[in-house]
Amino acid sequence: MPDPTWDAAALVARYDEVRAHTETLAAPLSPEDQTVQSMPDVSPTKWHRAHVTWFFETFVLAGHEPSFTPYQDQYWFLFNSYYEGVGPRYARPNRGLISRPGVHDVGLYRADVDARMRDLVTTLDGGTLDKLASTIELGFHHEQQHQELLLMDIKHVLSVNPLRPVYAGTPGAPSEPDPLGWVEVEGGLVEVGHRGGGFGFDNELPLHQQWLEPYRLADRLVTNGEWLQFMADGGYARHELWLSDGWARVQAEGWRAPFYWTEVDGVWLEHTLNGTWPVDPGLPVSHVSHYEADAYAAWAGKRLPTEGEWEHAVVADGQAEAAEAGGNLADTETYHPRAAGPSTGHLRQVYGDCWEWTSSAYLAYPGYRPSSGAIGEYNGKFMSGQMVLRGGCALTPPGHARATYRNFFPPGSRWALSGVRLADGGVR
Repeated sequence: MPDPTWDAAALVARYDEVRAHTETLAAPLSPEDQTVQSMPDVSPTKWHRAHVTWFFETFVLAGHEPSFTPYQDQYWFLFNSYYEGVGPRYARPNRGLISRPGVHDVGLYRADVDARMRDLVTTLDGGTLDKLASTIELGFHHEQQHQELLLMDIKHVLSVNPLRPVYAGTPGAPSEPDPLGWVEVEGGLVEVGHRGGGFGFDNELPLHQQWLEPYRLADRLVTNGEWLQFMADGGYARHELWLSDGWARVQAEGWRAPFYWTEVDGVWLEHTLNGTWPVDPGLPVSHVSHYEADAYAAWAGKRLPTEGEWEHAVVADGQAEAAEAGGNLADTETYHPRAAGPSTGHLRQVYGDCWEWTSSAYLAYPGYRPSSGAIGEYNGKFMSGQMVLRGGCALTPPGHARATYRNFFPPGSRWALSGVRLADGGVR
């Protein structure tokens, strides 16, 4: 769904803005930092920088640049992520073995494609530009997704370094959890999905109706302090709280706390992008899997919201527009969740802080049709074995969060910046 206001000048300006932000995020990192792959789910920083460049080269330049020639033949193989229609690709778990091209060479690749993209956009006729604008805009949002992933991934890379180096940001003063409140929602026959008037991924379409029984959502995210109570009550040792697959993961991997927590001399510490610090009880719990979120909800006598409930509640609460609602996104440069702040009678922490797990499997909306060609592999082929998250997080770029955005991860994923908002069926 392209923005109908794009012209050549606006596209070039936005292109330069998005591309420059990726380089700003990479700037604090050494070449060595940018090469490490600390686990299969993590990609090296320089791979992210190269892959988003490959996207523009493959899906824009290749089909429209006169006398197109790839920047480097092997880059098409090295930096293809999962597009079977484009050709073979290098195995994802081995990306950290690619010592060459180095960080400098990736920068040269980015600069070359950037210059060619500017030349192309400013020389296309109006009709061709109109047709291509949606793909270029998709490239902007694709790069923003990788900006978020770059931060999630380097957080893990730095966490396994015994020196625990700092990326950026500063911790806030310690905080205490405020009382949890609830926002009641009437439900009924509601509309879910992208409503037009701006960019949306194909998986946000089509706009459709769902029936929702009356329900309510917690007005803020679950906090570290509340999670400590769950742990103290044997939350990780009580099989009756867990889904079967989740309990198997607890047993197999020895889970006993959120992903980046470690216990030292009886004190729980949390690794963040701004250092390793004692767990702050007032901050939202983060880096928990869907299995952990579901188990906590069971322990609390509540449940996770469906994605339709989450979206409708946000719209009904007057927060459909993320830019107006505000939130702790990456532009605040905290790079970590913040405390919810005083109760307002409305939903707090809707956009930013933590991606919020829902109880909804990542499936197609009724009537969904993926885009044609290789670019149709962007979302649809992942609609199996994943759970939906909503809202955005403290690593999400500004302008990239919206009420209809459907993020998705496997239920056991913990390295993403994910948290928990509770729901139930109404006043009890």
